[in-house]
Amino acid sequence: MNGTNWIIFILVIQVIHFLGTWKLYIKAGRKPWEAAIPVYNAIVLMQIIRRPKWWVILLFIPIINLLMFPVIWVETIRSFGRNSLLETWLVILTLGFYIYYVNYTLDVTYIEDRSLHPKSGLGEWVSSIVFAVVAATLVHTYFIQPYVIPTGSLERTLRIGDLLFVSKFHYGARAPMTTIAAPMVHDTIPGLGIRSYLKKPQLPYFRLPGFEEVKKNDIVVFSWPADTVRVFFKKEKGVKKPIDKKSNYVKRCVGTPGDSLSVIDGVVYI
Repeated sequence: MNGTNWIIFILVIQVIHFLGTWKLYIKAGRKPWEAAIPVYNAIVLMQIIRRPKWWVILLFIPIINLLMFPVIWVETIRSFGRNSLLETWLVILTLGFYIYYVNYTLDVTYIEDRSLHPKSGLGEWVSSIVFAVVAATLVHTYFIQPYVIPTGSLERTLRIGDLLFVSKFHYGARAPMTTIAAPMVHDTIPGLGIRSYLKKPQLPYFRLPGFEEVKKNDIVVFSWPADTVRVFFKKEKGVKKPIDKKSNYVKRCVGTPGDSLSVIDGVVYI
């Protein structure tokens, strides 16, 4: 998707939000136009559902937002007294469109002093698990990610099966380009053996500023540019994968930009 397509997509999302919530904004004592202004409508919604405003930031972080949207949908209907387990599942399974039914069909009342504490032990567990998954996904995507060595190409330094924790922020974390994917897994869902992502829509390539440059002898993890492999050591027809879902390789940096390299009798000369 190019820039124009993304602008259109975002505007469509704003229209969907406005049409599904403007009456609820009024019942919460807000103005209907506040449901139509991008970003501002999210800030107002956080005030309505009595959640911190910094949650808005999470709604714009790829992958994290996929976890936050169902939470916001559930919190929205509960702010208007719709607390049953059935309605919780309905709003999740309909991808939030159950809010349209609440908005246009039901005579609901805004609960201004709603308790934010789960009413059951199960609810407490679910809230804790959701928070843990969001926090872990944020760390996994932008700060530190674990990897397991699959091959012996760096033996004498790293062995097959070694577990690594790799810093992403030193060189600058790459923002996810694949917008719809399972959290905390790479290209395949463990145990199921199926693709963990949808190829579209795709965000443009973007990398956050880093604290240092790659230096000689650094051990680095990177996406194999020519990757057509879905599973290591399994023969099958090549697959096309987005950049951020290509197989992860770990190698030692030998040369940096501007160097000339030669391999003579198995020895690397710079």
